Amino acid sequence: MSSTINRITMTQDQFQRMSKIIYDRSGIHFPDNKKYVVESRLSHRLGELEMDNFDQYIAYLTMGPYQMEEFQEMFNRITINETSFFRNEPQLDVFEKVILPELLEARSSTKRLRIWSAACSSGEEPFTLAMLIHRSMGVRLSDWRIEILGTDISEKALGIAQSGLYSNYSVRCTPKLMLDRYFKPEGREFRLNDDIRSMVSFEKHNLKDTMAAKRHGTWDVIFCRNVLIYFDDPMKKNVIAMFDRQLAHDGTLFIGHSERISTLTDSFAQLNIPQGFCYQKCEFVESKSGS
Repeated sequence: MSSTINRITMTQDQFQRMSKIIYDRSGIHFPDNKKYVVESRLSHRLGELEMDNFDQYIAYLTMGPYQMEEFQEMFNRITINETSFFRNEPQLDVFEKVILPELLEARSSTKRLRIWSAACSSGEEPFTLAMLIHRSMGVRLSDWRIEILGTDISEKALGIAQSGLYSNYSVRCTPKLMLDRYFKPEGREFRLNDDIRSMVSFEKHNLKDTMAAKRHGTWDVIFCRNVLIYFDDPMKKNVIAMFDRQLAHDGTLFIGHSERISTLTDSFAQLNIPQGFCYQKCEFVESKSGS
């Protein structure tokens, strides 16, 4: 006779309180029709903690001595870090073949390039950018100071990034030449080589924390793909305004292919590049077109 785990149900009031905790701490918005998602992903966690209902769990999240640690655990369970190396390759081609050459020419005097991969999950995106830069620049790379920062709110995801060890699923979109060049098989997994790992640093960061972003200064490129879809409009506007402040005057912002920001800001103009899904500051775009 098979045993079953009783699923702990969540009332509408409990969901409202839970969603407010999540929103206040991360900016992620769970609308009412996602109640079942939060309930199903956390019900097992309540069982692990030997709790009978979500009121007890909410108290644990807000008043318990381990509330910060538990928020991380809870966040890891309610979010799905769906990512892979070389995800959306046409957009990455735009970065490598259009945006990167322009920036290398513009930064030829300082030989410094700074890239921020925001909400990078387990690091596949910033490491992909590092591989593209490594391939494109070749021997020139030793003369440049390349800074790539990957940030995420999930400590679990960042732990995977810092290990440099990835599953076959993570490398499923990686071209064979890149896989052979930059990875080494390790059992059923793949170890990223040290040349690429050394190009990227990682840090925990909440996109609500604008002061932390300000401390890092100005970036030449910001990637923030498939993240804005989880935010409501006020949070989206705050994040876009932060990117506006932290992006160089001639920098480029890349977002996900299903995301649009034109109705949320008048600071950025979308570049007319097929499959680019990239934006630059309006005044810079206007200065280019007028020159």
